[in-house]
Amino acid sequence: MAASSDTPAMRLDKWLWAARFFKTRALAQKHIELGRVQVNGSKVKNSKNIAAGDVIDLTLNSLPYRITVAALNHQRRPAPEARLLYREDEAVAQAREAQKLLDQAARVSAAYPDGRPTKRDRRQIDKLKRGDW
Repeated sequence: MAASSDTPAMRLDKWLWAARFFKTRALAQKHIELGRVQVNGSKVKNSKNIAAGDVIDLTLNSLPYRITVAALNHQRRPAPEARLLYREDEAVAQAREAQKLLDQAARVSAAYPDGRPTKRDRRQIDKLKRGDW
């Protein structure tokens, strides 16, 4: 489906970069190739032309995004201006925030949230195992 001359369109990877979802176009292209980006419910290629009104489903860091393209901009602008390029689905945004809270709670309740036990922690564990406590 080619874009007509009277309808403005731009490449998907370039729009994702301009809307500040990705730091570089190369990262945007990689996510599109891996199938983490869908336009209007179907997998697409980097060169897919999008226009205002298209719905983009995106997965970043295992978190879902559903955005509707509101405007096109060929330049990468500051974040407040970039947020004007799209509208986000409220239900998906709430689900994403709930998932973030669950992830934070899981990290806090982990035995060693900072990684491996320290030398002091290991000594205390050994004391418990020996029954010297």
